[in-house]
Amino acid sequence: MRISISTPSELLKDFDETTKQVGYSDRSKAIQTAMRNLLTDYRWTYEKKRASTGAIIVLYDHSTRGVEDALIDMQHGYDNIISASMHIHLDDKNCLQIIAVRGKAERIISLAKKITAKRGVKQVKLSVVGA
Repeated sequence: MRISISTPSELLKDFDETTKQVGYSDRSKAIQTAMRNLLTDYRWTYEKKRASTGAIIVLYDHSTRGVEDALIDMQHGYDNIISASMHIHLDDKNCLQIIAVRGKAERIISLAKKITAKRGVKQVKLSVVGA
């Protein structure tokens, strides 16, 4: 479907420059992605009962006593929303864990908050995509 929009010229210039840097070959595809991102963000923020899909990305210090066992135990309590988990050793002290999740946004947020509060966890990033 074709649409027409009005936008300030500086915004369009910035948008076009950014989309080229990101690798889009045409403006339409970039606008479609931006529209999907807006819808996903809105639904994630305001429709907590809605099913969501994404990943919880966790950076933690594996030398902190008990952190790995605690993360595993926490995940067992959320096995109904966890699809998969990947563990990556970054260096002699730091690990990255990527937890693929699918389920109600409120459950995903609950798990992310519990992980964030755990001693030894340095950073948690929640990324949600539309599905």
